[in-house]
Amino acid sequence: MTTWATRQMLLAGGCAVGLIAAMPSSQVTAQSARPDFAFTGWLNENTFKGGEMLPVDGSPPLFHQDARYPFVPNNAGRQPTYRIADLSNPNVKQWAKDVMKKDNDEVLGGKIAYTARSSCKPAGVPGFDQFGFQPIYILQEATKVTMIFSGDAQVRHVYLDVPHSANVKPSWYGESVGHYEGDTLVIDTIGLNTKTFIDNYRTPHTEKLHVVERWHLIDDGKTLEVTFKVDDPDTYNEPWSASQHFRRSDVPYTEEVCAEGNFYLFDYGVPVANKPDF
Repeated sequence: MTTWATRQMLLAGGCAVGLIAAMPSSQVTAQSARPDFAFTGWLNENTFKGGEMLPVDGSPPLFHQDARYPFVPNNAGRQPTYRIADLSNPNVKQWAKDVMKKDNDEVLGGKIAYTARSSCKPAGVPGFDQFGFQPIYILQEATKVTMIFSGDAQVRHVYLDVPHSANVKPSWYGESVGHYEGDTLVIDTIGLNTKTFIDNYRTPHTEKLHVVERWHLIDDGKTLEVTFKVDDPDTYNEPWSASQHFRRSDVPYTEEVCAEGNFYLFDYGVPVANKPDF
C-alpha cells in the first residue's frame, strides 16, 4: 500500500516557511537528492563583507568601486559613502555607461543613491539575491517554490516543471520557472521590467534581461550558494556570472514594514499614494 510523507515547519507567529508537499513513498527515494532549504532562514554573507558579488571563473568582469571614491559602509566609524562604479568595464554597452555616469555625477554632487531596500521597492532579479541583513525564507512545494525576504516581505514565486508563458508581461520580478537538477534548484527568469537595477552600482538593463540562477547547498549544508548568469544583449556584450553565499540563520520570521522607518531623515523615493486607487 502506498504511504504518504508530509513535513511542515512553523516559524514564530505561525508563519509557515518550510512545507514540503506530500508525495508517495515510491517517489521519496527519487526525490531525496533535491536540496532542502527549509527549517531555517538564510542570511546573505556578502552584505557583511562589503556587499560585492563574488566573481565566477571565466566570466566577464563585474563592476567595482571607482578607486577615486572609496566606498565606506555604515558603522565603519567614518562618514558612509555610496557605490560609484568604475565605468571602464569593457563588457557594458555605452548607453548604460552614459546613464551610470550621469547618476554617479549626481550622487557625487549630493543626491542619494537609491536602492530597492532604501526605497522599499521590489529588487527584481538578480537584485533579490543581493538583499541582506534580514534572512530569506524558502517554502518548497511540489509545484512551486516561494521565496520571502523578511526585510519587507518581498516575495518571489517560482513555478516548477512548466514552460514560460507565450507572452510574458514585464513586471518587477518577472516570470520565474524552475526545476531540480539533482541537488540544485535551477530558476529561469524573464519578463523583468526596467524599474530595477542589476547590482548595487545601479546598473540599468532592458526588458531583454534573462537570468538563470542555481541554488545549491555547500559546506555540508551550512552554506547556500546562489550562482546566477545574467544575459541582456542590449546592455552587455557577453553574458556574465556571479554568486552569493548565504549562511543559516535562526532568526524567526518577523514582520517589518520598510516604509515605516524610511521617512525620518531623507526622502529615499519611497512610493507614496497621493490619491485613492479605488
